[in-house]
Amino acid sequence: MQSNLHVAIIMDGNGRWATGRGLPRIAGHSAGAETLRRIVEAAPDCGIGVLTVYAFSSDNWKRPRLEVEALMALLGCYLENETGRCLASGVKMSIIGRRDRLPESLRASIDRAEGETGQCHLLQLRLAIDYSARDAIVVASNRAASQCAAGAPITRESLEELLVESRPVDILIRTGGEQRLSDFLLWECAYAELIFTNRMWPDFSPFDLQRAIHQYAHRERRFGGIPQAPAESQEHWLR
Repeated sequence: MQSNLHVAIIMDGNGRWATGRGLPRIAGHSAGAETLRRIVEAAPDCGIGVLTVYAFSSDNWKRPRLEVEALMALLGCYLENETGRCLASGVKMSIIGRRDRLPESLRASIDRAEGETGQCHLLQLRLAIDYSARDAIVVASNRAASQCAAGAPITRESLEELLVESRPVDILIRTGGEQRLSDFLLWECAYAELIFTNRMWPDFSPFDLQRAIHQYAHRERRFGGIPQAPAESQEHWLR
């Protein structure tokens, strides 16, 4: 079993799951919140140390106003309902993305969730709300430019430090059948293993999560290099 993995999930397919059952789209999002609870509970036993989920992208503001309002209310309810459970389970909750466009009540729920679970260490659950990876890189680049003007060169390492709580992603899972990143953790996913599934997010289970991690464990990760050959198989001149 891998340990301390950073797994990122694009929780896609909620609306289509509901529509296919003759239900309003928000019913799919509600079912998706229940799925997230189950995945969070299973994550530590799967060797996951950081779980980042795409809850609401900056482009999702383009959706119909009533759906956006329902999603904002659902996110607030999720934080209110899950903060106590996360605290009891040792799960630290944090939010990445813009906050200035969120409803005041949701910002208050975010502050409370982050404050109450801030000292937990078993799992870090990061919810990406009003998040855009490109915007995050632009913000970090502007900060780096200010440092450069003061004489400090811009490097990969310095830019990465300026990306809020940036950490390389080991596995990126997207449910719902689509096969794209959709402006999610572009910098952090530079060497992530990508796993796409046709399963809609409300139907995604802890067993599916385990299968994804099993698949990851059997992939060869070279990071641009070549596999290290066993010593006995190396040519004499390499020894």
